[in-house]
Amino acid sequence: METREWALVFFTIAAQMSVGAFVVLGIVNFFAARKEGVEEADRLSDRALVAIGPVLVLGLAASLLHLGSPMKAYRAISNLGESWLSWEIFLGVLFAAGGAVFTFMQWRKISTPQTRRLIGAVTAIIGLALVFAMAQVYMLPTQPAWNTITTPISFFTTTLLLGTLAVGAAYVASYAYLRRKHPDCAETQCNLMRSALKALGLAAVVLVGVQMIVFPLYLSYLASGPESAQAVAESLQTDYTALLVLRLVLVFVGAGVLGAVVYQQAAQTGREGTLALLAYSAFALVLIAEVIGRFLFYASEVTFFPLG
Repeated sequence: METREWALVFFTIAAQMSVGAFVVLGIVNFFAARKEGVEEADRLSDRALVAIGPVLVLGLAASLLHLGSPMKAYRAISNLGESWLSWEIFLGVLFAAGGAVFTFMQWRKISTPQTRRLIGAVTAIIGLALVFAMAQVYMLPTQPAWNTITTPISFFTTTLLLGTLAVGAAYVASYAYLRRKHPDCAETQCNLMRSALKALGLAAVVLVGVQMIVFPLYLSYLASGPESAQAVAESLQTDYTALLVLRLVLVFVGAGVLGAVVYQQAAQTGREGTLALLAYSAFALVLIAEVIGRFLFYASEVTFFPLG
C-alpha cells in the first residue's frame, strides 16, 4: 500500500482504540466508584485517561497525510449534509475536544463527579458516533468487499476490543505506580484492579468470539457474491494467506487465550505480577493483529462499477 493508505490504517486504529478506551474507562470507573468510592476509582483511572488524547491527536494528524492538500483539511467539514467523510472529521475533532475538556476537569476535579460523568457520557456518545461515521465512509456500492454489514461490526468490535485491552494494560501500569508512590492505598487499588481485569478479560473473550464468528461469514459472503467480491475472497485466501492466518492466531491468543487466563488469574490474590505480564502481552498481540486486519481491509479494495 501507499503511504496515504498506511496513514488511514494508523488513523482508524488510533481513533477507534481511543474511543474504545474512553468508553471502557467510563464504564469501569462507574462501577469502581460504586464499590470503593469516587476518590479510589479516580485514583486508578485518571492516569489511564491522559493517554487517550495523544493517541487520538496523532491519529488525526496521520489522517491528514491521506488528503491531497492537508492544509485545506478544514474544508472537509463544510459538506456535513452530504458526506460521511465530513462527519468523520467533524466528530473526530469534537471527540478530541470533548475528551480534552473532560480530562482537564477530571484531573483538576472541577465541578461535581456527576457533572464530570455527564460530560464524559456525552463525549463517549460522540466517540461512538465517530466510529459509526468511519464505517459509513466505506459503505460504497462500488466496493463490494467493504459495502457489507461486517464493516461496521468489525469497526465497533475493534473499538471495544482494543479499548478493553488498552485499559487493562493501563490499569496494571497505574497500579504499579501507585504501589510505589502511595503504598497506603495499595490494597484497595489492588482489589479494584483485579475486579476490573476480571471483567475486562471476560469482555475480551466475548469480543474475540464475535470476530471469530463474523469473519468466516464475511468470507462466505464474498465467495458467493459478484465476480469482484469473489476476486477479493480469492486474493485474501491466496495472496495474503500468511497474514490472514497470523492475524487470526494473534487475536485468538491475545484476546481469547490470554483474556481467559487474565479472568482466571484476577480471581486470585498475589498474582499481580503475572496479571501485568498477561495484560501487556494481550494488548500487544491484539494491537498487532488489528493493524494486520486493517491492512487486509484496505488491501481488499477492488473497484466495481455496477451496470445500469
